[in-house]
Amino acid sequence: MISKVDIEKNVDAQTAKIRGTSSFPRALLPEVKAVDGYATIVTGIRRSGKSTLVGQLLRKCRNHLYLNFDTPSLYGFRMEDFALLDAVIKERKARNLFFDEIQVVKGWEVYVRGKLDEGYKVVITGSNASLLSRELGTHLTGRHISKTLYPFSYAEFCGLKRKVLGERSFHEYLQLGGFPQYLKFMDEEILQNLVNDIVYRDIMVRYGLKEDLPLKKLLLHLIGNIGNPVSATSLKNVIGVKAPQTILDYFSYLENSYVVQFVPKFSYSFKVQQVNPKKVYCVDMGLHSAMSPSFSKDLGRKLENTVFLELVRNKFDVFYLNENGHECDFIACQNNEPKVAIQVCYDFTVENREREVAGLAEALKFFKMESGLLLTLNQTDEINVEGKRVHVMPVWKWMESHVRSRV
Repeated sequence: MISKVDIEKNVDAQTAKIRGTSSFPRALLPEVKAVDGYATIVTGIRRSGKSTLVGQLLRKCRNHLYLNFDTPSLYGFRMEDFALLDAVIKERKARNLFFDEIQVVKGWEVYVRGKLDEGYKVVITGSNASLLSRELGTHLTGRHISKTLYPFSYAEFCGLKRKVLGERSFHEYLQLGGFPQYLKFMDEEILQNLVNDIVYRDIMVRYGLKEDLPLKKLLLHLIGNIGNPVSATSLKNVIGVKAPQTILDYFSYLENSYVVQFVPKFSYSFKVQQVNPKKVYCVDMGLHSAMSPSFSKDLGRKLENTVFLELVRNKFDVFYLNENGHECDFIACQNNEPKVAIQVCYDFTVENREREVAGLAEALKFFKMESGLLLTLNQTDEINVEGKRVHVMPVWKWMESHVRSRV
């Protein structure tokens, strides 16, 4: 049973902790604002820094109240307990409400809708993408602004570590990734515990699963095969389940928890997108390094995965193209319009030159684009192919040169 005193103690302790912690300013911070009439929703994988981001917001805000619901002393918080929270809000004359992991409370969206109608500004963070689907679609349709926070980008990594952008620091980023606490303490147990929290708390408890082994086997397989197409039918025997639908459900659970994401084949037909295998990518390369069962360093796949993450951070919808026997790694779209074709090649050599250029050239022809990008670890060049221009450049330089939301 939750008491008003329980809520007050948590508000005081949590607020003091989150305000008192020094932190590196996140690039997403200017985009996250409390807005009249709308709930601002910040989601992302656990330990990506959502609470820290809220702490940075609190320092700019007066008359606020912060509460993280995912804490043992608030376990069992129910809909009727919001009346106690309302009393605390009223006593403290708070007008800006910050709620962390509120999705653990059944019916939370009804409460938030009520606070918006009462004129409060509300910012919510959570570690499950379903915040943006079923719950929001029922009671907050048209009343929320959504943002996704990923682990540190390469630019943030260099800022935190006080490193110069370049091949050496980028190579380090490929191995370490961007989870803030891992970069601070360099203890792989942090990443291992993160995976356990995702499997057990975000998936098994939330979806009522009884066996963890098939889910863990699938997650290890996916992380060990980044950049490769995967399908439920081909994986059911590998994972040891009877029905492809079970694998599809697991895909959805893992993607909702942000640990992996799937990229469909480009097609103007949504049905064609759905029936073709999707490529899988991991949310962070440090997590990949800690979990991948492969004995090789997978540097080419890591490079490709890092480009994917930079694209989604910059709000692109991402596809791959496979036409006429040629494949292009990424077609980055905005507002349903293809903007750029990108091929990723760790080491651009005489042996792979024809294949890599052919895949990109096919994409440029397909979309009637005049130029495309071939991103490498450390090479720079310009190539003309059938009247099309291919810009060859290091990934880190591409990241340095493009501004947010543009390539």
